[in-house]
Amino acid sequence: MEFLLPVLVGTLYALCMGLIREPHRRRFNAIMVVGAGAAYLSGGGFGGWELLGTAVITYVGYRGLESWTFIGIAWLLHTGWDLFHHLKGNPILPFAHDSALGCALCDPVIALWCFRGGPSLVGFLRNGPAARRRTAEQLPPA
Repeated sequence: MEFLLPVLVGTLYALCMGLIREPHRRRFNAIMVVGAGAAYLSGGGFGGWELLGTAVITYVGYRGLESWTFIGIAWLLHTGWDLFHHLKGNPILPFAHDSALGCALCDPVIALWCFRGGPSLVGFLRNGPAARRRTAEQLPPA
């Protein structure tokens, strides 16, 4: 359950994001990943490196205001930061020892969703795969 729950949280996050219409969904997610990038600042586990890590994720997240790909990259950068903190024993939540590991398992799920363009999973679940095929068939040839 320790490994499954973070994957479910990432999936639930992507599902809930479908309630926000585009382009607001992309911009909201850019802000979310920048906030996640700053989550370790108060712990100071890596000293000044915390500032550099936050700055890099902030820049990539800023680029995500116009690009789902950059948001996905920022989530993967945060995954790496989570792994460093887990290995050092400096969790994101001081009262939950494996919280950084959980975050490292959740973030790639969100990143994969971002690399797919942050689609509305609510619409997909509501209309089913047949509606998705109809939409693809309506697109003009490339």
